[in-house]
Amino acid sequence: MTALPPVADHETWQRELEALRIREKAATRELDAIAAQRRRLPMVRMPDYTLEGENGPVRLVDVFEGRSQLIVYNHMWFDGEEWQCPGCTGFTAQFTRFEFLEPYDARFVIVTQGPIDEALAYKRKVGNRFDWYSTANSPFGADVGAPAGGGFAVNVFLRDGDAVYRTWHTSGRGVEQLSHTFPLIDLLPYGRQEEWQDSPEGWPQSPTYSRWTSPQEIAAAYGARGD
Repeated sequence: MTALPPVADHETWQRELEALRIREKAATRELDAIAAQRRRLPMVRMPDYTLEGENGPVRLVDVFEGRSQLIVYNHMWFDGEEWQCPGCTGFTAQFTRFEFLEPYDARFVIVTQGPIDEALAYKRKVGNRFDWYSTANSPFGADVGAPAGGGFAVNVFLRDGDAVYRTWHTSGRGVEQLSHTFPLIDLLPYGRQEEWQDSPEGWPQSPTYSRWTSPQEIAAAYGARGD
């Protein structure tokens, strides 16, 4: 590497860090305020959708499995493709457990437009550990911002008895904020090393997505032949 940050004495470094910390703390407080506003959003009642699960048809209300809150990751699906979206595959691969949601009366699942048999086969191939459901025979995916042939999203639902309400939705880089990979990478001096990022002159940069882990690499590490 020929491009390096400038070298400074400890006092200068500490002063610059403290100046940055002011902005970091302000961002933290803003995120707290955003979460508070999110808790005050209204909600929309959903129809009584039927999805396909590993054991057959299942009503959306039953996907909660008795819990009151549900997070759904809408996984992109392309018919006839051996390897599905690397972004979706990579995002869901970074999570290995969601038991911490249980004290919060919540559950996390994956819903895709792919036929359930193909979706479950892909889940096993890439070593995904969560329950998958298919909306191939239901308008659910299209109705929550994840239509067939593309579209990924995160949707949150609240159950009150047999009534299900949609409380929140995001897609695009809003989903990225829920990961732990990019926050870690953004701590590094060279960051993501993608062309669109604001970096000092001479910093290593490559095409967007080119450093992302591929579905094939995820399958090799975590799938049927991995651990």
